[in-house]
Amino acid sequence: MGHVPIARHLLRARDLADARYSDGLTVADLAAAAALSPAHFSRCFKAAFGESPHQYLLTRRLERAAALLLATDWTVAEVGVAVGVRSIGSFTTTFGRVYGMTPQAYRVAHPPAARHVRIPRCVAMAYGRPRNRTFREDAGVPAG
Repeated sequence: MGHVPIARHLLRARDLADARYSDGLTVADLAAAAALSPAHFSRCFKAAFGESPHQYLLTRRLERAAALLLATDWTVAEVGVAVGVRSIGSFTTTFGRVYGMTPQAYRVAHPPAARHVRIPRCVAMAYGRPRNRTFREDAGVPAG
């Protein structure tokens, strides 16, 4: 019986990480969402999902960063800020470790045909937001 609520709380925390990774979430924030201590949360999360909550957040941020590098002409720093990293230096280092090249080299390595459509910043930022949150924001705006 004890495992069902913990699993539900872990899923709630993972969903929060998926939806708001760019908000600079920490493991402590995720643990609070799961109503567990950070240490216990980290152990349970890793047992349930196969990677630590920190690694999960980092993976989400790097995946989104890779997509933004190809879909926008933002600087590496702008991409880093958009995905919620705190240090552009560590972002560049981590990106390089995961993708085998720097963010700029990653962008250059992909042929222009793969990124021929440039997305305006406002559209890309809106795309990155959770839909339900965007709909609530838009609901109060009177039509033009």
